[in-house]
Amino acid sequence: MSTRTPRKTKGSSPPKQQTAHRTDLFGAMLRIRRFEERCVELYSAARIRGFMHLCIGEEAVAVGVNAALAEDDAVVSTYREHGHALARGVPADAVMAEMFGKVTGCSRGRGGSMHLFDAGRRFYGGNAIVGGGLPLAAGLALADRMNGRHRVTCCFFGDGAFAEGEFHETANLAALWGLPMLFVCENNLYAMGTALDRAQAQTDLAMRAASYGMVAWAVDGMDVLAVEDAARRAVEGIHTGTGPHFLEMRTYRFRAHSMYDPDRYRDKGEIERWKERDPVELLARRLREQAGLTDKALAGLEDRVRAEIDAAVESAEQAPEEPVADLLRYVTSPAEEAS
Repeated sequence: MSTRTPRKTKGSSPPKQQTAHRTDLFGAMLRIRRFEERCVELYSAARIRGFMHLCIGEEAVAVGVNAALAEDDAVVSTYREHGHALARGVPADAVMAEMFGKVTGCSRGRGGSMHLFDAGRRFYGGNAIVGGGLPLAAGLALADRMNGRHRVTCCFFGDGAFAEGEFHETANLAALWGLPMLFVCENNLYAMGTALDRAQAQTDLAMRAASYGMVAWAVDGMDVLAVEDAARRAVEGIHTGTGPHFLEMRTYRFRAHSMYDPDRYRDKGEIERWKERDPVELLARRLREQAGLTDKALAGLEDRVRAEIDAAVESAEQAPEEPVADLLRYVTSPAEEAS
């Protein structure tokens, strides 16, 4: 259920085509939501282990941005990357198997929740280091530019990464060298448990990014249509040679930072107020009111999504673990590299 599209198209879409596309966007967000909800159940039953960070509430960013990217563009993600991977087209069964630590996972079960990777889809992984993906994305973009490839590298990161040196170093070099990079800051107002206004004197992150000479603006990250429109405009700008672009996606995670987080730093009323702008429900209402999509049609889509996730769980449970004899494969040492 990938929402990836060919390179930018001009003109408005016919009503039927527009409705079909928006239904696809809705289905992609619903798929991420139900996938992660199932992961919560599995984690609580100790069938998924380790760290796990959920993007419930932030689905519009993953789906809207990926809808604006082409298949030969690159995506670099964070440790909260299940949604990014699914929206990019990584199969649900490969992601679920990775959550289970099985050899059929997209990283052969070696990465788990925070290190999803699929080179064939140019999804260059989640990264457990805050801001760690930014310099990697700059390297990918530089390689494309030096080789004359007409591509964009999109790098997702959170508002917490904005405080890291990697962001400022990467932003400076990207602007200085005119790299074809799309910076997507998922500003969910909290870096782990620290509120943005307790850590940053200037909370307008788009304005601060613009100080590096990049085109930058803020976007309603709870509205998938606004996200897609902004991402398409940014990609177009990059391809016309105006350098890297920065999008501050103002979004919100409905759940705690991670499954280990007691979430005592936020007012419960604040969470409920943001839930009133649930991106999945927002688009569902639009489809009902503006496109005449029936509850029966939406229920059918829900059934298909649940069936896909059920199949992914069953496949992951039946998949083999990596043999002990293979545990040292893909692991090198300086002595081995020298020999």
